[in-house]
Amino acid sequence: MRQVRHIPRHVAVIQDGNRRYAQKQGVDTSVGHRLGANTTERLLNWANDLDVQQITLYTFSTENFRRDENELESLFTLFKEKFWAVLDDERVKRNRIRVRMIGDRSLLPPDLLEAVDAAEEATRHHSNYFINVALAYGGRNEIVNAARSILEEVRQGVIDPDSIDPGTVERHLNRGALVPPVDLIIRTGNDYRTSNFLPWLANGHESAVYFCAPYWPAFRKIDFLRAIRVYDQRMRLKEHTTG
Repeated sequence: MRQVRHIPRHVAVIQDGNRRYAQKQGVDTSVGHRLGANTTERLLNWANDLDVQQITLYTFSTENFRRDENELESLFTLFKEKFWAVLDDERVKRNRIRVRMIGDRSLLPPDLLEAVDAAEEATRHHSNYFINVALAYGGRNEIVNAARSILEEVRQGVIDPDSIDPGTVERHLNRGALVPPVDLIIRTGNDYRTSNFLPWLANGHESAVYFCAPYWPAFRKIDFLRAIRVYDQRMRLKEHTTG
């Protein structure tokens, strides 16, 4: 890949295709999800190598709760393992990576929420890099919850209604996690839509989007670098048109 001048600060990933990959390989769906989790681990290393500061992973949507009970159980088990593993991950400690969940915590089973809380607490003083895990997440629900939070603060007299602006909304998204605008969205699995993912921080800020054919378990470093190039090309074009 040619030298890139622009590296996105915040990359959001729709990890699509675990189930279809498993079906194509003739293995159980749970195997597909675990292979996808392995790809996620590799992605985090690639992103760190390029000094991408924020990665947001679309891990489980509010719509995914409709899936088969056995699949949900295997997914929640996998999520618990990954969150608990954060506590002993030397990469997390060495690079001062903060792990945060964005999504509706009230929808999670207590044992999974315990693992999420433990990972967040163990990394809450880290500030070099951020991994945002979108779990029980829905974009419209995120904006509705932010609106409720703002209205409550208006009712309490904390916020002047006349002072509400886009920054106010962003400060109330994701429990005030202050996730920055998305520079680049990557979606795998040959599906060309963003699926209600980060509508304010991504679509609202006109982030670059890279769609690609490989299912998530088959996503490679070259695919990631191609996505980075798409962002770089967009930024070069903006420089050309505004310069």
